[in-house]
Amino acid sequence: MNHPALAAAQSAHPVSDDPFLTDPGTSFDEDFMAVLEETNVHRSTIGCVIPAYNEEESIADVIEGLLKQTRVPDVIHVVINNTTDDTAKISAEYAGPHEITTELGEQFTEVFVHDIGKNPDKKVGALNYGYSLVEGCDFLLGVDGDTIAHPRAVEYLETEAISDSRIGGISAIFTIDDRPIKGWLAKFLIAGQRTQFAAFNLQNLLRGRNMAVLGGQFSIFSTNALRDAMKANHQTTPWVKDSEVEDSLLSLQIKSAGYLTKISPYARANVGGMTTLKGYDAQQVKWTYGAIELMWPGQRGDTKGQPFHPNLRLRWFENFGMLTNLFVRVAFLVLLAGSLSINAFVFSPLWLIPVATAMLLNLRIARTMKYCDQRDILFALLIFPAELFMWIRLGHFLRSWSRFLSRKKVDNWAMQAKAEKGGAAAGHWVPMILLIAVLLTMAIIWNMLGPVTQSSILWVGWPIVGVVTVLQTLLMFTKLVRRHQGYRV
Repeated sequence: MNHPALAAAQSAHPVSDDPFLTDPGTSFDEDFMAVLEETNVHRSTIGCVIPAYNEEESIADVIEGLLKQTRVPDVIHVVINNTTDDTAKISAEYAGPHEITTELGEQFTEVFVHDIGKNPDKKVGALNYGYSLVEGCDFLLGVDGDTIAHPRAVEYLETEAISDSRIGGISAIFTIDDRPIKGWLAKFLIAGQRTQFAAFNLQNLLRGRNMAVLGGQFSIFSTNALRDAMKANHQTTPWVKDSEVEDSLLSLQIKSAGYLTKISPYARANVGGMTTLKGYDAQQVKWTYGAIELMWPGQRGDTKGQPFHPNLRLRWFENFGMLTNLFVRVAFLVLLAGSLSINAFVFSPLWLIPVATAMLLNLRIARTMKYCDQRDILFALLIFPAELFMWIRLGHFLRSWSRFLSRKKVDNWAMQAKAEKGGAAAGHWVPMILLIAVLLTMAIIWNMLGPVTQSSILWVGWPIVGVVTVLQTLLMFTKLVRRHQGYRV
């Protein structure tokens, strides 16, 4: 990390005193604590924007979490839109000035609550409304209405942001607090999402801390970078409604404007997770569909594809990995059934190597979590939960690509909101139903083939699956033995 201020000072207290830092002893820890030591007064202004849509269950905790920060934002704007619950009423209880004493000294902030009513641009409209209120600040802190930050998150984000003028935005490390989760299905889905978040965060940290997506959950943006991105793209607002993933598009624009998009190894925040299959499906389909739009060559509507953008490399790897996972699993099931039908299957212990490697990789990812618990360990060790979760993700992958390629116009924002309320159609079962239908069709066709043809298919099919599995296993092994440089997610 090439921060000009990092080499100037040494920390006056041990790195290991703070529970939110990574493992002590690394040079980055020492450098970062040196910057913290120098940053004993506020050298910037931070305006916080919280877009809130039906967040009555979490908004109080979100605001209180911000008021308990060691570095309190200078102003907090809660922008309520399209809400039908008591979000505005609960938020109003915190409206007004607040004088707060923290370890950094006396601080002052004021909370404003704006109910903008029916807003066709949804979260994008709320974010842009908030930007218009804080564009005079040095930084905009975007916080989702269900995200609760650790007490020093804002301090860590500001410290790094002011230490390097090249930084256009920094994201916190996101995870989900699984302690209040009830019900076996919800616990299973949250365990899978925690692993998914951990793997994504770890990949970004190990890529020079270059963040592919400055998530709206808890990220700080330089307002200078936002203005430059707006100017470069002929926009009057930072966020636009063209994309299903407004934060991904803005991250690409900030990067293209010449700024860095980073992930902090220290700032942490707990986000809201999806506890139902419908809700999780709708969220993932929206995210994946939006990412495909940005990756796809050419242009759909006003969204221009940028397939070679550096922030999208990770997206390409993710999609190629999902396609490989789908091929290996379906091909294995088909060849296994075909082999058993003619008594030609011979079990080999070598097939257990990919399974063991995947289990060890999931276990290692779990162990990198800052707050790893028993559920995370069991999710990896038992193999079956992780495998079932992969099949669920494959369903989202297929639905996203089929919806994109069909060119069918769907409001994925509305679909997600409806699914979270439990009112969406059971579309998440469609991939599984189609898979069963395809397998049954192939079984019928298989029985119509002669013995010679069946043997020929098996003779060609098994080596292909074997080669792809070996390559996939080698890739997992390289991730398994890769040094994590002391990072904890």
